[in-house]
Amino acid sequence: MKTIIRLVIVSLMMVIAAPAYSESFSTFLKCEQDDDASSQDLQAVASKWLKAAKQMKGGDKLEVYLHFPVVAQMGETDFAFVLVAPSLAEWGVFMDGYEGSAAQGFDKEWDELAACPNSALFRSVKIK
Repeated sequence: MKTIIRLVIVSLMMVIAAPAYSESFSTFLKCEQDDDASSQDLQAVASKWLKAAKQMKGGDKLEVYLHFPVVAQMGETDFAFVLVAPSLAEWGVFMDGYEGSAAQGFDKEWDELAACPNSALFRSVKIK
């Protein structure tokens, strides 16, 4: 009986501790802001997009960041749109359902404010 209890406790601890050590995946889109668009406009559309994305399968744990440079030589990139998913599996489920989704409906509104022609998917590992 003690062995079973220990196995149950260890299993529960692994389930609870696993998210603390898991990797996340981030899509970085390099964006060029239109001249007549403000950072507030970008934030408003990104917020609406995220709200719609969170309603999708695989989207409930997504996070979005807009990275605006303070001091940098950015070249043709004005800012970065960063989409963070807690796992590659959740990122894949979300991306598989993107076509025709409510979130995709905001792409046209986003395109009126910025162009994001380049992107990359990164695996993030937290260093302790």
